[in-house]
Amino acid sequence: MNILLVDDDYYVIAALQKKIDWTLLDIETVYTANNVAQAREILEKHSVQILISDIEMPQGSGLELLAWIRERQFSIQAILLTNYADFNYAQKAIELQSFEYFLKPIEFDKLMLIIQKAVVRAKEQQSNEQAILGGYYWQKNQSKNVEHFWRRLVSGSTSFPLKQADITHAIQEQNLSYQMSDLIQPLLFNVFPHNGSMGKEEKDLFDFALLNVLYELLQNPGYKVESILEVKEYNWIAILKWNGHPEDAGELQAFGASFIQKAVPYLKCDACCNIGISGELHHIGNILKQLLNMDEELTKCRNRTYLVANYLQQPKTTYTPPDLAQLEELLNQNKLAVFLEEAIRYLKSMLSHHCLDTSVLGLYRLDIVQLVYSFLKLKGIQAHKLYAGRVNDQMLLHSLHSIEDMEEYLRYLVNTAMEYRDFAAQPKSIAEEIKQYIHAHYGDDLTRNDLAEIVYLNPDYLARLFKRETGISLGSYVIQVRIAAAKHLLETTSLSVYTIASKTGYTNYSYFSKLFKQEVGLSPNEYKKEQHSHGVG
Repeated sequence: MNILLVDDDYYVIAALQKKIDWTLLDIETVYTANNVAQAREILEKHSVQILISDIEMPQGSGLELLAWIRERQFSIQAILLTNYADFNYAQKAIELQSFEYFLKPIEFDKLMLIIQKAVVRAKEQQSNEQAILGGYYWQKNQSKNVEHFWRRLVSGSTSFPLKQADITHAIQEQNLSYQMSDLIQPLLFNVFPHNGSMGKEEKDLFDFALLNVLYELLQNPGYKVESILEVKEYNWIAILKWNGHPEDAGELQAFGASFIQKAVPYLKCDACCNIGISGELHHIGNILKQLLNMDEELTKCRNRTYLVANYLQQPKTTYTPPDLAQLEELLNQNKLAVFLEEAIRYLKSMLSHHCLDTSVLGLYRLDIVQLVYSFLKLKGIQAHKLYAGRVNDQMLLHSLHSIEDMEEYLRYLVNTAMEYRDFAAQPKSIAEEIKQYIHAHYGDDLTRNDLAEIVYLNPDYLARLFKRETGISLGSYVIQVRIAAAKHLLETTSLSVYTIASKTGYTNYSYFSKLFKQEVGLSPNEYKKEQHSHGVG
């Protein structure tokens, strides 16, 4: 496998040569060129499978080079580098079937993964070409057939037990060599990417790196990896087939620990490993269902390994709520920080007593949420508005995934309440925010409910607070601002009175005229004439 580096900047070429471990990537020869002409000469003389090229070069662009490569029908995976996030560049790169479009400055760890993916793609392409030439094209789809078979079995196990006849039919349909007596071992991995990590920002690259780690660690003469599938986002199942007798649970737990140990620093994520029960293929439906059920029902701590065999022996538990009266009293005393400490302490105490599954955790979450919402309601704050939005929805959804996720949600819930409690305790700040909003949006529909939503307060509570702070009712203040804006437009523009009424939030012209005369003592037309006559004089 050979690679060509093309860039007019000598230092970029030198950095790529020195900072990337080409041997590790299975690259035999690294060719370099400083312009498109040199690159073409190398490509015509040597076999090159991967290209890394800058786009902006004085003697011809990387896009022009790639277009020439496509015209010649060279089988080359092209990675284009650029200093600019230019849409036209990206669009052209896609048209020319570039493997990757990568922005400088170069992040070498990510570029290593991209090159690694390109190497895999290049090897697949070579293998496919050889298979076609050798008359064994069917081999190309064999791994896809196996993946399809296992994906079908996994998805089928979530709803109802698979029948033996269904498994036999799936084997025959995909022309696979499985026997019903084959010993199968499923493992399920949950990964929790850290904020700002590759797993959050570039999932495709993260998935590639994750699969590399799994396949590397699952090298064992005792079994063969049949398939590794993502069953839902950040949840992967590995299907192993034992060559002889299954290893004991201790060996698999050691593997789980190795995976977690590598995932945290290398993939920058936390992880859990869930070990299913091994059994013959004709029992696979029940085996997979038990594993998937444990994953759904068990509240996990991150960076631990869990066994289905142990989970099945644990008795089902009932929910015993905390001392809700004590927690409510803490809220009534405005001790939200202490309330949060107590909520998390009780959460951890439930875990230490081995009585925490997702149904129990869900009931606990409901109790805490209701306490916080009731506290906010007493403060005149509309909690359902305060917590509306994508951040809350995501954290609520993820809160049952692990103890750490629930802790994060509880902190978000209580800290948001504390911040808004402090804000709502400053009536001048709220009144000022409402006044500023009215001045900026006087042309919009401004009902009391609309204004209350801006500050997440109960409409009646906001109305009382606003009048207490300003000495004027909300409705009267809106009218004053609108009339002032109308007067300014009548004085400074030639717009019609009808247009000005619309611009200041009044669709009913006669109502606008009536309000204007009440406030100013003149009708809008009379005011306009008076102002313009003074201007002429």
